[in-house]
Amino acid sequence: MRAAPLILGVLASGRGSNLQAILDAIDAGRCPARVAVVVSDRKDAAALDRARRTGIRAVHVDPQAHPDRVAFDDAIAGALDEHAVELVCLAGYMRLLSPGFVRRYPGRILNVHPALLPAFPGLRAQRQALEAGVRVAGATVHLVDEGVDTGPIVLQAAVPVLASDTEGTLSARILAEEHRLYPEAIRLFAEGRIEVSGRRVVVKEA
Repeated sequence: MRAAPLILGVLASGRGSNLQAILDAIDAGRCPARVAVVVSDRKDAAALDRARRTGIRAVHVDPQAHPDRVAFDDAIAGALDEHAVELVCLAGYMRLLSPGFVRRYPGRILNVHPALLPAFPGLRAQRQALEAGVRVAGATVHLVDEGVDTGPIVLQAAVPVLASDTEGTLSARILAEEHRLYPEAIRLFAEGRIEVSGRRVVVKEA
């Protein structure tokens, strides 16, 4: 068992509902971690306000202030490294990470995606699912590699697609599963129970 909580850095671009789910799980004692810093590419991101309200360092890194994606990602990495972050959590972060950033934190970046990967990667996954006419959608927490939503899968949950579903109603039900899965995946990481074997993640017994 770890002697201290796992130190998290959260990257978010929007409202931060998955950030809140992580914070709630930590407060409830279900996730042995601590969010040290929240970083956003958007100055007005509600996720930054959530961080400030709970006394967590909130950092805005302006993409326009950097000449390219590599320099921008280097600035984000600087904020993470300043807080000795051990696991980077993408929570509604809407920018692609540069390969160099991913290599800087090998096996230490988690993302949550509103689909049962490898189906429907990228943007508007819920709309993709509805347009494809699938009967089951869902949520996936995966380790991040240099591709788009292609990293090894840690946890998944299925969500039935109803005949009456709109993109909004399906998104809401998937989001509830994201909120459940993400803190659980962080807990497994903190407990040292995630082992990658090729393309597969093996969750070791406690």
